[in-house]
Amino acid sequence: MIYFNKLIDYEIENYNVNELAVNEQNPQARGFHEYMGFKVYQRNEIDDQGNPYPVLYMRLEK
Repeated sequence: MIYFNKLIDYEIENYNVNELAVNEQNPQARGFHEYMGFKVYQRNEIDDQGNPYPVLYMRLEK
């Protein structure tokens, strides 16, 4: 997990990553990004391709 923490920190600092999308059916991804300071601000029943995969849109709130 330390590797991913550093990767996310690098992306935030160098590429201004402050929003992302996570498949709601992947609770580990949601939990990790919440741990890194992201919060859910929107939910869609379908993904961007129109498939029935609920997507959580998250924004950095540090």
